[in-house]
Amino acid sequence: MHSTVQLLAKTDFPPIQRINLQTLQVNLGYLCNQSCTHCHVNAGPNRTELMQDEQVDQLIQLMRQGWVKILDLTGGAPEMNPRFKRLVIAAREFEVHVIDRCNLTILSEPGYEDLAEFLAIHQVEVCASLPCYLEDNVDKQRGKGVFDASIVGLQKLNQLGYGDQLVLNLVFNPQGAVLPPSQQSLEKAYKEVLLEKFGIRFNSLFTITNMPIARFGSTLISKGIFNQYMNTLKAAHSELNLNSVMCRGLVSVDYEGTLYDCDFNQQLGWPIRDRLGRALKLGSLTQTALNDLPIVVGDHCFGCTAGQGSSCTGALD
Repeated sequence: MHSTVQLLAKTDFPPIQRINLQTLQVNLGYLCNQSCTHCHVNAGPNRTELMQDEQVDQLIQLMRQGWVKILDLTGGAPEMNPRFKRLVIAAREFEVHVIDRCNLTILSEPGYEDLAEFLAIHQVEVCASLPCYLEDNVDKQRGKGVFDASIVGLQKLNQLGYGDQLVLNLVFNPQGAVLPPSQQSLEKAYKEVLLEKFGIRFNSLFTITNMPIARFGSTLISKGIFNQYMNTLKAAHSELNLNSVMCRGLVSVDYEGTLYDCDFNQQLGWPIRDRLGRALKLGSLTQTALNDLPIVVGDHCFGCTAGQGSSCTGALD
C-alpha cells in the first residue's frame, strides 16, 4: 500500500470544491466473508477492524440534526458489524435513506438468514456486487461458488419485492486494468441474461472503475502495469465529470470515526484536515463544517473522471 501512496502523492488532478453535503458514506469495518481481487479496502474474513458503539452513537446524533439525507453503509461486509441493524433502524426513524453495499453471498451465511427480510422491512436500498453475469468470470474474481451464492441472494431479494417496489442495484467492476464498458449497454445485457436464465429483476447497473490503490494497486505494481493503467485513466479524463464527482456532496467515515473526502482517500490514509493540519473526526462534523476545506486529490481521482466517469452510483454521464 505504501508504494501506491508514494506513486500517487503528486498529481495534476484539478482542484474540486465541496457543495451541499447530504451523504454520509460509512465504513463499518473491514471484516468480510470474501476476499476479492479488486477490493480497494483489503477486506476479508481475518480482518478485525469494526466500528464501535461510540461512533455509531455519533452517527445517530448527526442524523438527528436533519441534514443527512443518505446513509451509505459499506465495509467489508457492513452487515457483519453487530451494530448494523441498530444503525439502520435509527436512520429510518429519522427518514434517512439507507443504502447497503451488499456482496449478496452474506445473505446465505449462517447467522444471517433473516438479513434479506430485515432489509426489506426497513426499505433499505440494496447495492449489490455482481461483477459479471457469467459464472466463470465472477468466480475468477471473487472465489469459487460466489456466483451461485449471489444468484440465490438475488432471487431471495426478488421474492421480497426487490427489483420492483424496493430498489435493487447491481455493481460491475472490470476484471483487469481497463475502463468499464458503456453502462447503458452493459445494463441491458445484464437484465436480459439474468431474467432469461434465473428470473432475476433489478433496477439499475452501476459500472465502477477499479482504483489503483490497496489490493488492486498492489496487483498492478506486481505485474508491472501500474503506470500503464494510470496513463489509461489520465488519457480518458473528462473535465465534464468534475461537476458530478461524488466527493462534492459526500463525506466518508472510517470505522474509527475519522473523516475523508471519499472511500478511496480513506484507504490511502488521507483524512480531511482542518487549517491546523489536524485530522477531523465525527464529533466535529456539521453540514457546513467542511465547506471551506479543500478536497484532497491524487492521481487515483482520475479513476472517477475517466471515460463515462465513476462514482458509487455508477457512471457520471
